[in-house]
Amino acid sequence: MHKQLAVPLVVGLVVVALAVAGIVYMQRGAHIELKGSILKVRTVAMEDTSALAVLDFRFANPADYPFVVRTVEVFMEDAQGNRHNSVTVSEVDAKRLFEYFPRLGQKHNVSLLMRDSIKPHSTEDRMIAARFDMPESKLESRKRFIVRVEEVDGVQSEMAEK
Repeated sequence: MHKQLAVPLVVGLVVVALAVAGIVYMQRGAHIELKGSILKVRTVAMEDTSALAVLDFRFANPADYPFVVRTVEVFMEDAQGNRHNSVTVSEVDAKRLFEYFPRLGQKHNVSLLMRDSIKPHSTEDRMIAARFDMPESKLESRKRFIVRVEEVDGVQSEMAEK
């Protein structure tokens, strides 16, 4: 009796496993997220109590759909693990900052901004400038920077400095 039940049960489980694997395989491009990393960080003191960080990063959109940016945030994580917020800088102001602070070097990439659309299966290099209310020395002694990008549907992706 057990042998008669075992063969159809095993066949049924194999069919269900194949169906689940097929569904997962077909949906592999439906997960919207950005994968990337911070390539270069430049800091400069603006005043005694504030500093600017410019982060160049590369990311990829592996999904079958465009990633439309709602917000871009930059955090600095200190040695104790505390996250400090910043105020991001617009593209127009970023261009001026590079002119005003030659120590930053050249502006290689355009800023990642709200409403930017990242095409499906594409890789891009972008930058973001952020102002922190702390001296440059604190930025230099950081553990890492984190860039958080939120998609219009609420999906959040983070890229961290290595």
